[in-house]
Amino acid sequence: MEEKFFAPSELIINEDGSIFHLHLKPEFLADKVILVGDPGRVSLVASHFETKECEVESREFRTITGTYKGKRITVVSTGIGCDNIDIVVNELDALANIDFKTRHQKSPLRSLTLVRIGTCGGLQEYTPVGTYIASEKSIGFDGLLNFYAGRNEACDLDFEEAFKKHMDWNPQKGAPYVIDADKETLDRIAADDMVRGVTIACGGFFGPQGRELRIPLADPTQNVKVEAFEYNGHRITNFEMESSALAGLAKLMGHRALTCCMVIANRRAKEANTGYKNSIDGLIKTVLDRI
Repeated sequence: MEEKFFAPSELIINEDGSIFHLHLKPEFLADKVILVGDPGRVSLVASHFETKECEVESREFRTITGTYKGKRITVVSTGIGCDNIDIVVNELDALANIDFKTRHQKSPLRSLTLVRIGTCGGLQEYTPVGTYIASEKSIGFDGLLNFYAGRNEACDLDFEEAFKKHMDWNPQKGAPYVIDADKETLDRIAADDMVRGVTIACGGFFGPQGRELRIPLADPTQNVKVEAFEYNGHRITNFEMESSALAGLAKLMGHRALTCCMVIANRRAKEANTGYKNSIDGLIKTVLDRI
């Protein structure tokens, strides 16, 4: 079978040998990768490193590779949303598994551990502000995984059907997908002190998460139904905007992925903490120790 060739229009490599958006070169990618949304948070994570070997920045994508307690780790900012996760995870996989000189897939394939550290909105009484939630399952409202082959084999189709039935799902929104985090990574990082939850990754911050400002919502009862949903003992714990794409793409590519978030707003209690940047460092240090 002829090896697949990745054409210049599909795999865009910059003149300096770096990947198109991230501006990162293959030799500077560690096997352990921490993803954050905010470019400013990259420095916070890297402030715990003993050494730094690489620091690059392009648009919202900032990367530092270094060592923490002897572990080589890359931290990358993704910006907000599943569309940016699509860029970052595909480019990280290309850095790991495509030879940039020949434009062919490498053999054997390299498997990365990808852990997203972020913030979220809690949806249950047991997820108050300050709670750490590890996404055991993610429900994608974003539709991203529906564009990739293997979507059905990777997803929990029974869970999807139960959720759509409960929500009286409008197909105009596109099909939601349900994806599991990597179990070994979940067990190691969540341990016994994080809530293991079901996370909805939304395609926006306002309407898709049930926030109404000047435009009325298509389904004003969405969040009430979300909070009440239960399937095989699973309840939906939080909203954020990236976990489903990360878990889904990682599973299709053979990587290990998990999202860990700190609750900064509880939608049920109508509370929010805008000073969370001073307290998220605790979650960062926990993930660094366990990754």
